[in-house]
Amino acid sequence: MKYRTMGKLGIQTSAFGLGCMRFNGAASGDSIIDEKKAISLIRQAIDGGVTYLDTAYVYLDKTSEIVVGKALQDGYRDKVTIATKMPSGAVRDRASMEALLEEELKKLQTDHIDFYLMHGINRKEWEYFKSIGAPEFFDDMKKAGKIRYKCFSFHGPYEEFEYILQDSDWDMVQIQYNFMDVNNQAGTRGLELAGKMGIPVVIMEGLLGGRLSKAPANVQALYDAFPVKRTPVEWAFRWLCNHPEVAVVLSGCNEKAQIEENLRIFDTVESGIMDENELRLMDNVREAYLSRTKIGCTGCRYCMPCPNGVNIPGVFSSWNNVSLYDTDPKWDWGLRQIKEKGSGADKCVACGTCEAACPQHLSIIDGLQQAWKELNAE
Repeated sequence: MKYRTMGKLGIQTSAFGLGCMRFNGAASGDSIIDEKKAISLIRQAIDGGVTYLDTAYVYLDKTSEIVVGKALQDGYRDKVTIATKMPSGAVRDRASMEALLEEELKKLQTDHIDFYLMHGINRKEWEYFKSIGAPEFFDDMKKAGKIRYKCFSFHGPYEEFEYILQDSDWDMVQIQYNFMDVNNQAGTRGLELAGKMGIPVVIMEGLLGGRLSKAPANVQALYDAFPVKRTPVEWAFRWLCNHPEVAVVLSGCNEKAQIEENLRIFDTVESGIMDENELRLMDNVREAYLSRTKIGCTGCRYCMPCPNGVNIPGVFSSWNNVSLYDTDPKWDWGLRQIKEKGSGADKCVACGTCEAACPQHLSIIDGLQQAWKELNAE
């Protein structure tokens, strides 16, 4: 296992961090987690050299922290650092923050949390947290020894990330990043900004929820033609670990073989490991994925609101994602949300309001019809 220094904190961590959000349910269907299996996987990772565990209050219907706590008995707690998250939606005041932290400490069966994160905040939420004294609460809990580091996780645009990062004295930040998201969310700019500030960065969605673990045919052809043979998973993690700003790459595992593969991969990767030919390959892989784009919607939302309630950019985003990553539409989270809210392209009446407003001059009406046909094909 390769280990890294976490920026200004100066502490060592395993490059592979075990994400505790994707454990399988019990075979009987009675529980969202098969506890015995999950505990075994957590301990397998720790025995293999993993020192960083990531969970959250809300993961797996609020049961993930409980299972992590059970797995860390028998001396395992002393071998790891725990990252968990304050549920942003449940925070109302100082009293609620105190109650939530105490609940999480109890579930994790520990007297302190190493990395305590404000979960998935944007600028609006950050301003709200400041107004109710969250920064002071975190600082007080650090002094009390109940948490060690004040952190946040983020999924919004770069401009909001930059503002939040520079607006407080953060110890760590967690962002979504992978070779396809270089210009999305915090992106490469956010990663490098945190690095310049000495703030360690933990990476989530390094495989885009598993979408980068199996390459479509045109992408796999590029991997196959390269002189050195590696799996898509190894290429994705290798690319991430090449960045010196990255402290930990999270990977959610639900099978013993996945733990074993990750332990093998993270025993070989380190900062600056990729040569020019490998970096060029990953640029070509990104372009090969992007060549599968169905429609050039930028998500600017000039077409919104649709007078008939169609989530136009959402439909196009799902259409592109399903095509880019060659996935089954039924597993696309965005598409599920669109259908649940009744904002699908089946509501389109071809009024043309959207096309008149589109700065890209896209054929939105035809695109919606084709997208909905393909996304709902049996």
